[in-house]
Amino acid sequence: MDWNALFPFGYAHYLGGGLIIGCGVALLFLTTGLIGGMSTVFSSTWSFVSRLPYFAQARFRDSRGWRLIYAAGLILGAALWWALGGGDAAYRVTIPWWQLAAGGFIAGFGARMSNGCTSGHGICGMASLQAPSLLAVLTFLATAIATAHLVLALGGR
Repeated sequence: MDWNALFPFGYAHYLGGGLIIGCGVALLFLTTGLIGGMSTVFSSTWSFVSRLPYFAQARFRDSRGWRLIYAAGLILGAALWWALGGGDAAYRVTIPWWQLAAGGFIAGFGARMSNGCTSGHGICGMASLQAPSLLAVLTFLATAIATAHLVLALGGR
């Protein structure tokens, strides 16, 4: 297998990012007992502005303060990485905005349907040996692999 083809910019930054994310969610769980899944951060943030019954649930309203701080930390961490020289033109997105929006909608819909996202199930749920999280992660991976092969077969890149 040609690892340079899979990781043309190297793998150290992927490994470093994974370790930082893993340590971050572990620290959150060990110090507070809270699970740092991002799909719930999204829903609890919507509870600030939406009056829909789904977003008015106590689980979203009661946790939105710390979840907003958690999301801000992710954004500030990315900004700090960029400011310290991590940003490179090779990482700039060249995909049209509508494809990004469609992908975001599909991923968000899937996260709602599976009651969590890859950070909640893949990092937190798997670490706590939750069988539903294992099933969710296997479904995420199978769907991603099938989608990637379909896009390539249709001439995408």
